[in-house]
Amino acid sequence: MDETEFWELVDAAREAADGDPEEQADVLTDRLLRLDPDSVLDFARHFESRYNRAYTWDLWGAAWVLLDGASDDAFDFFRCWLIGQGRDVFEGAVHGPDSLADLLGEFDEEIDGDGEELGFAADEAYEQLTGTVAPDLGIPAPPAEPEGAPIDFESERALAERYPRLWDRFRG
Repeated sequence: MDETEFWELVDAAREAADGDPEEQADVLTDRLLRLDPDSVLDFARHFESRYNRAYTWDLWGAAWVLLDGASDDAFDFFRCWLIGQGRDVFEGAVHGPDSLADLLGEFDEEIDGDGEELGFAADEAYEQLTGTVAPDLGIPAPPAEPEGAPIDFESERALAERYPRLWDRFRG
């Protein structure tokens, strides 16, 4: 599976679920079940590499603004959700987290921003297909600390300065 096929699966599942992250995970799992186990592992590798790539202080700060706070777990689930939003949103956010103010449509912090189940779709599909747990993907683990410069999440001023468009749209 190449990168284009990966994003096509993500996009098709999101569209079929009308943007609901939990439903998207179910649709994605069902679609992965139509593939062979090796393709499911390829999908998992694509997902995991993007998940690790999004482990940055800048994105954590954007999640903090969008969700009005983001614990370690909430940021993990946010990164899964961000991948679920598709290539354009994901790449835009990785390159400029404040651009999420322009890239996102409606955002309901009760539903959006939490894609925990998306992170398990490939594992679930692989286990259903093979009856075994997915093997190690061979993807390097993310660093112990997020990439980039830490942000004082407790400072509204610091967040507003770092993410002016996000702050204006979602907290201003």
